Amino acid sequence: MLKSNKLRIIPLGGLNEIGKNITLIECDNDIVICDCGMTFPEDEMLGVDIVIPDITYLEKNKERIKGIVLTHGHEDHIGAIPYVLKKINVPIYGTRLTLGLLENKLKEHNLKPKMHVVNFNDKVRLGKIVVEFIRQCHSIPDSAALAFHTPAGVIVHTGDFKIDFTPIMGGVNDLNRFAELGDKGVLCLMAESTNVERKGYTLSERVVGETFRTIFHEYTENRIIVATFASNIQRIQQIIEAAEKHGRKIVLSGRSMINNVNVAKDLGYLRVKDSSLIDINKMNKYDDRELCIITTGSQGEPMSALTRIAYNEHRKIQLTPNDLIILSAHPIPGNENAISKVINKLIELDAKVIYESLGEIHVSGHACQEELKLIHSLIKPRYFIPVHGEQRHLKIHASLAESMGMNPKNIFIMKNGDVLELDKRKAEIVDEVTSGNVLVDGLGVGDVGNIVLRDRKHLSEDGLIIVVLTLSKEDGSTIAGPDIISRGFVYVREADDLMEEAKNKVVLAIEDCQRRHISDWSSIKNAIRDSLKKYIYQTMKRNPMILPVIMEV
Repeated sequence: MLKSNKLRIIPLGGLNEIGKNITLIECDNDIVICDCGMTFPEDEMLGVDIVIPDITYLEKNKERIKGIVLTHGHEDHIGAIPYVLKKINVPIYGTRLTLGLLENKLKEHNLKPKMHVVNFNDKVRLGKIVVEFIRQCHSIPDSAALAFHTPAGVIVHTGDFKIDFTPIMGGVNDLNRFAELGDKGVLCLMAESTNVERKGYTLSERVVGETFRTIFHEYTENRIIVATFASNIQRIQQIIEAAEKHGRKIVLSGRSMINNVNVAKDLGYLRVKDSSLIDINKMNKYDDRELCIITTGSQGEPMSALTRIAYNEHRKIQLTPNDLIILSAHPIPGNENAISKVINKLIELDAKVIYESLGEIHVSGHACQEELKLIHSLIKPRYFIPVHGEQRHLKIHASLAESMGMNPKNIFIMKNGDVLELDKRKAEIVDEVTSGNVLVDGLGVGDVGNIVLRDRKHLSEDGLIIVVLTLSKEDGSTIAGPDIISRGFVYVREADDLMEEAKNKVVLAIEDCQRRHISDWSSIKNAIRDSLKKYIYQTMKRNPMILPVIMEV
């Protein structure tokens, strides 16, 4: 049990990384979870679909959890919820679109938790913590900052935001409320750091709308394909408006794009004429100049619609030289190579491609330095924790806060799992809890660990050799084999001499075991593996995975 009025802030994800955002606010015996997101696997996580946070600490303290509160509906903030709810069933609070997108995701997992729609300026009591939802502008409507009112003081979490005085939908940032909280006194500010390296201000989303209108006006005879995030509802709205203005029918490609557009349309966040949207199966009835396709795949994801289009693997969409492709998104760190490959493939097919460096077809949804300074100056926190960024982002944001007069002793660059205990007198990191990555591969959650990843890496780099032989149960003599099967190592038909000598090495290893009266399978397998491994390395300088398979009759 914590001391009375003691607060704890525990990030389980989102620090020293982009994505997987989840932070715990603890007051006495109550825990509130802020966001619960996923991230994409790194290159060495072969075969992994997504990465979610390790919630071992939450599982151990599930009876203390009062609820999950959400800042907005992006995957890096809500994507892990279906997996977490299977272990801790707690109520969820968020704005209307955020919960609408989440509900669609939960249906796929057959989950029906208690979900409560919250309006801006509403306050929700969760034990000793009262959570206030404050309007923010971001690249998705209904984004919120959260103010956690506790007996020890107020914690403000900005969520993802930028200052936009001309948003496409929704109101402007509630700077007045931030100022009011700052005047009353804010104990701690947690502010996102994604764009802290960029000076100045982030451009308004309307800039992209003007670019779209210009492109649609210039390329009147081309079929236009726009790739963007399925959750970027404001961007999708501007694409729809440009298409409708030029009399184009709109085709949606990609499951998440179709799902998100339908949810946003049903909830009134997307304005599109019923006659404008057509099914992908009907687009062949229209000329190129009458079509606009909005698709997923702006990050070069291997199975996304745009990647399948680029590699001529899409069932419905085949590129022609009359196609114009617009990549309306900025690469997430780590995705640059994948996006570059897709762009090159598209250009190989003679399609015209417009991406960020060639035009203002994307603006960020995250605050640059001057916007971050504005929030700091309004809120005037006693303590500050930079969040939502890699190590360089966090340190630059800490320096920015220090340049505005904050005492460096009151700035905490934390790592996932750190426990910051704070009150009005002092703040210090007092403990560390379990945190890390849980890998999701298909229906398997957490069953792919370091050993499995190591084996996958080994197989991908060096291939596999399987040695099959049959031994006599009575005297251990060889009845059949050895047969050698190679996958990803060498092409057997072109390596007869190598394979024949490899068989000889296996025979010699078995004979050696028989001379030494070694009969247990494990020792025989090790002898085969060691002999073959030594021969192959000396001959080929390679280390394939070797799997001996012994049958006994």
